[in-house]
Amino acid sequence: MGEPASVPSAAVNTVRIPFEEFFEAEYRRLCDAMVLLTGDPLDAEEFAQEAMTRVLERWDRVGAMDSPTGYLFRTAMNLHRNRVRRVLVRARRAVHEDPATPDHSSTVGDQQDVRLALMKLSRAEREALVLVDWQQMDAAAAGRLLGISANAIRVRLHRARAALRQHLGETSDE
Repeated sequence: MGEPASVPSAAVNTVRIPFEEFFEAEYRRLCDAMVLLTGDPLDAEEFAQEAMTRVLERWDRVGAMDSPTGYLFRTAMNLHRNRVRRVLVRARRAVHEDPATPDHSSTVGDQQDVRLALMKLSRAEREALVLVDWQQMDAAAAGRLLGISANAIRVRLHRARAALRQHLGETSDE
């Protein structure tokens, strides 16, 4: 007979196009959008790859949605938003180094300030910050990844944090 009326169409496992076709049609567009959001092609690729991976893991469900592209873009944007939020929290902690200080980092203005401050860092400083603070690598592992010494990572990280403090208009009491 037909499909029961009580079963929503999204719950039926009917993928409209193969994931490979979806990937080919949407990946470059997603990367371009993420470059506009992040200002960095490498970060944009990372967000696009992670979003595509998450969509692939759920393709039987996502492919049957009315807008798999919308789900893909929303996933990438959420990944970016979460990273900015984490960076902001870490930046505030690194600047204040006082866990009792309340974190008001979820405001849009603060997120924009941090994003702009991050864009002012050199690529080398951003790399160190991403690997150590965002990816939680130690200096030795980050150094091996970049082909430099752990000491060079620490120097870059120190400069990045100092530049963030300066760009965010925060002063230290040293």
